[in-house]
Amino acid sequence: AALPTSLSEYTPELVERDLTFLGLVAMVDPPRPDVASAVKECHNAGIRIIMMTGDYGLTAESIARRIGIIQGDHPRIVTGMGLQKMKPEELKEALKGEVIFARVAPEQKLQVVDALQEMGEIVAVTGDGVNDSPALKKADIGVAMGITGTDVAKEAADMILTDDNFASIVHAIEEGRAVYSNIRKFVTYIFTSNVPEAMPSAFYLLSRGAIPLPLTIMQVLSIDLGTDMVPAMGLGVEAPEAGVMDVPPRSRKESLVNKNLILRAFVWYGLLESAACMAGYFFLNWLHGWPGAPLASAGTAYRAATTMTFAATVFAQIGMVFNCRTERTSVFRRGLFSNRMILFGVAVELAIVALWCYLPFEGVHALFNTAPLGWREWLFLIVIPPVMLLVEELRKLFLRRHERKKKHEDKTKGELAG
Repeated sequence: AALPTSLSEYTPELVERDLTFLGLVAMVDPPRPDVASAVKECHNAGIRIIMMTGDYGLTAESIARRIGIIQGDHPRIVTGMGLQKMKPEELKEALKGEVIFARVAPEQKLQVVDALQEMGEIVAVTGDGVNDSPALKKADIGVAMGITGTDVAKEAADMILTDDNFASIVHAIEEGRAVYSNIRKFVTYIFTSNVPEAMPSAFYLLSRGAIPLPLTIMQVLSIDLGTDMVPAMGLGVEAPEAGVMDVPPRSRKESLVNKNLILRAFVWYGLLESAACMAGYFFLNWLHGWPGAPLASAGTAYRAATTMTFAATVFAQIGMVFNCRTERTSVFRRGLFSNRMILFGVAVELAIVALWCYLPFEGVHALFNTAPLGWREWLFLIVIPPVMLLVEELRKLFLRRHERKKKHEDKTKGELAG
């Protein structure tokens, strides 16, 4: 039979007959090769990923499984029509498990963002279209696509992903965690230095002068303005610590200076440094006959004693700056000499100690109340940093073992619950 001349007259029944099957053509838009590893990193970091797409449900599930977003056997697939009919309580219940949103309109992202935020979650949303703007604006972190994104989406977002690559978001999270961790390390190191500066004065006051002041004001200023600053700056450029993406996100309520930081800085590290500086003070007096003779309170012997306290504090700082480079990992795994800024800071510290000890100007010694140190004093000082490192490495070892044990117990509980 002759085919109709007008296109409007064509019907499936008329066309789809007497055909020979030659083959099937299908189109696929595969995920980028690095997306699967990025998703795995997110899971290790305690970051949950929820897919919202306009694709057909089974297509969305296939892609989600391929890149690791879905790991269970029975994920829930919610369509846009189903989402529209859902009550808020039903949506929150669905969000507690593995769920994929398929055949959804971009504006429906806002509904999911609202539900997650009401559940107490910190939400990041990616989008590129005009209709994504409400969700991008409402989310805690809105991420717009830099290549395919519209100007409206970019304006509504907090961040712009210049390469449209999901893996770049994961790298940004890692860098953000590293920066936050480095700030904590910097603050810990600075706080720690205050304790050995105050401890000698406490000994002097509590003994009512029976223990002559072990550390003078000018020596304290030398520590604060000289030996403290450059090593602390080195902590600010420390590379991300191994395992930074293996811990869950911190709580929204957690502050930068929390109880753990204060205890570690003022109690643990602070007392270690204080013990080192006072040990140096009493060691030099012991070399001069103490306890058979009274503690030196004037003259060259007293200057040598305060110099030893100052030098012991600086050497304790050297050990402590290496300790502060990592929060959990062994510093030896990072490479003890891998941070050049810290090595420069240590060189500055040693130079200041040497200058205050051996400058051939009596005015300098009188101003800073210092005196040259002998070889026995230097042997004592050299031992301090390794002792600091050893004690802290033992603490980190116990911490890592405790975390591994807790992680194993949590995994076992999850398997039993499943």
